[in-house]
Amino acid sequence: MEVSAPPGVLRSPSSLSSPPLKSGLLTFSTSRRAHLPRKQQHHLNLRHMDSSHSHRIITPCAANNGYSTLTDSPTASGARIGEVKRETKETNVSVKINLDGTGIADSNTGIPFLDHMLDQLASHGLLDVHVRATGDIHIDDHHTNEDVALAIGTALLQALGDRKGINRFGDFSAPLDEAWIHVSLDLSGRPHLGYDLQIPTQRVGTYDTQLVEHFFQSLVNTSGMTLHIRQLSGRNSHHIIEATFKAFARALRQALECDPRRLGSIPSSKGVLSRS
Repeated sequence: MEVSAPPGVLRSPSSLSSPPLKSGLLTFSTSRRAHLPRKQQHHLNLRHMDSSHSHRIITPCAANNGYSTLTDSPTASGARIGEVKRETKETNVSVKINLDGTGIADSNTGIPFLDHMLDQLASHGLLDVHVRATGDIHIDDHHTNEDVALAIGTALLQALGDRKGINRFGDFSAPLDEAWIHVSLDLSGRPHLGYDLQIPTQRVGTYDTQLVEHFFQSLVNTSGMTLHIRQLSGRNSHHIIEATFKAFARALRQALECDPRRLGSIPSSKGVLSRS
């Protein structure tokens, strides 16, 4: 058995001496945890390797008095993963998002600039984002851009579940050279977009810059998110849009993360966060 704890938590070999435990979920007894400060108790992670060499990890989250169990399987109970397929006469879209990922970006939408922006969402949100899309881009990018955003929003909605234990709110300002973008969001269950970007050119590469607002509106509609985007400065269209996606990703990361003091409760005075 290996015990890992935050810096400052002393571990004595004698304090851990006990008869061998059966494989499976490990927990501290009340007496064994009593000498630790409460905050350190809450953040203590136990890893136990059973006879099959698989790991079971306890992490602060929504269930089991503030803890959920994640196993090696990416679709295990407790893993916050959303997977959506959307097929119309105009597009065929597949999205998979892991809210507790490491920033793995794997997107191919047929729209290079949109792929670049989804890379920012993964990297700065620490989300694992897998997107595949084909669409009628021989006409323009509108339908594919919209349906990718609708699917991402639906995957977020699915992965969030009842939203127990999350911070709920996120707020971040991202600079990129001369551009400076502020994003504030609330995973409230109520879709609303406040958008105030002044993008000076009609296109970045082949991407129509009008589609930025449409992307976020579509994502907001299906995820049940209140999102405000404000441009504080910026002259370069690429910088403005990229700073927007970076700020959005960072704010979303804040909102998605678990609040250790909530112990799995819903962050609302009403006791419920629902998609209206």
